[in-house]
Amino acid sequence: LEIFESLKVYLKSQNLEKIVYKCIPYIYHVKPSEEDRYALFRNDAKLIRRDVSSTIDLTEQVRYSKGRKWTVNKAKKESIETFESDDYETFWELLIGVLESNHEAKPVHTIEEMKKLASLFPKNIKLFLAKKDEKIVSGALIYENKNIVHTQYLANSEVGRETGALDLLIDYLIKDIYKNKKYFDFGISNEDAGKYLNTGLIAQKEGFGARAVVHDFYELEIK
Repeated sequence: LEIFESLKVYLKSQNLEKIVYKCIPYIYHVKPSEEDRYALFRNDAKLIRRDVSSTIDLTEQVRYSKGRKWTVNKAKKESIETFESDDYETFWELLIGVLESNHEAKPVHTIEEMKKLASLFPKNIKLFLAKKDEKIVSGALIYENKNIVHTQYLANSEVGRETGALDLLIDYLIKDIYKNKKYFDFGISNEDAGKYLNTGLIAQKEGFGARAVVHDFYELEIK
């Protein structure tokens, strides 16, 4: 409460009228820590946005839907190979193509920014790829810390979709690479500041056993 009072005093001295505050979802906390939510309530902050991410609790037995099991088994029969890589150029080419054709969007980062971040944080940013017949068909760019894994970017080519390559890659990450982590977070499935839910996308994530975690944004007026 004292921190928020000091924050308001400082912001007022800078002639700011309001701030937008995003609460860190509890799965990213090392220890329980949601005092900020109470302070926001006490300061009459207004909830202005809520996104929904999908997260797997890896401390419990992970249960896939029947459809996800089928796709993973299909990919295994297709002889898909999964592995860690530093080939950001190939992955970025795939990612840009997928985002442009499916969402008319671009990655938040440029390839140069991503490579620099990966070089600065080699223990926290990692790239995993899937290939068929020596061609990259799917990929996952991962952010990780002590307890949690977050899929920052996922990309799947047409061949990847036909063979189930991305599902096999995610299965490899969940059951092999990150089985000793606490949470596996797929990220949000929202657009339009949280008001639109991509039901197809969130259904795919829930097929791996993921459940909802909210990301809240508050507007705090400086009085």
